[in-house]
Amino acid sequence: MIKLSPSELQEIAGRVRRDVINMIYKAQTGHPGGSLSATEILVALYFGIMDKGDHFFLSNGHVCPALYSVLAESGHFPKSELSGYATLGSELQGHPERTRLKGIENTSGPLGLGLAQAAGYAVWKKDSFIYCMTSDAEHDEGNHWEAVNFAAKYKLSNLIQFVDRNRVQIEGTVEEIMPLGNLREKYLASDWNVLEIDGHDFSEIFRIVEEAKSLKTAPSVIIANTTFGKGVSFMENNPDWHAKAPNKEEYQKAMEELK
Repeated sequence: MIKLSPSELQEIAGRVRRDVINMIYKAQTGHPGGSLSATEILVALYFGIMDKGDHFFLSNGHVCPALYSVLAESGHFPKSELSGYATLGSELQGHPERTRLKGIENTSGPLGLGLAQAAGYAVWKKDSFIYCMTSDAEHDEGNHWEAVNFAAKYKLSNLIQFVDRNRVQIEGTVEEIMPLGNLREKYLASDWNVLEIDGHDFSEIFRIVEEAKSLKTAPSVIIANTTFGKGVSFMENNPDWHAKAPNKEEYQKAMEELK
């Protein structure tokens, strides 16, 4: 576990956001909105939460630019490799592949699979904490809810799920496409511990994870309220930036805002 001060964590988050924009601009492909909303959660996991032996599963794999940057920042591979994102032959593809890159626990692509992968691992690795990040839209998937029920049945208290609750999915807001209603009550009805935070506040993230780790009778879900496209004004809460690369002018404006 790497423990850093709040200011150091904020500096890393800033570098990660700049990496995300750089990678997606250079490749002219990627998902900036979700990558920017997930940044603090990923930084917190790798720079203060996960102990040796813990594991992280990224279910919403399209936000991998942020994960790749965090992995590079934490020493899993040289930062120079980020420049190859989404290019032919690169280890850093548009969705992570477990066999390609050190630090990737699961191959992802179709949404809704990651929680099941994490839950299966939690059954096997009962002495470790298993963390999983999911997105709003994954809650439209039936297999996600099968995993929710599986984890509750087996009382997988070592399983901690972060929901990146940025309220945007492809082609629109969650409310427009498929409203989730009261997500807290749905998880409570499914026999999970439910916690809720500001997903951009490092102190809240660390505090709530410690609380989740202390709960020993059920899996825990942390509903992390985040801002889609966080840090770039014209991307924030704008569904157009779910899967879109900036042009030169947009790139320069984004990088100026992220200084």
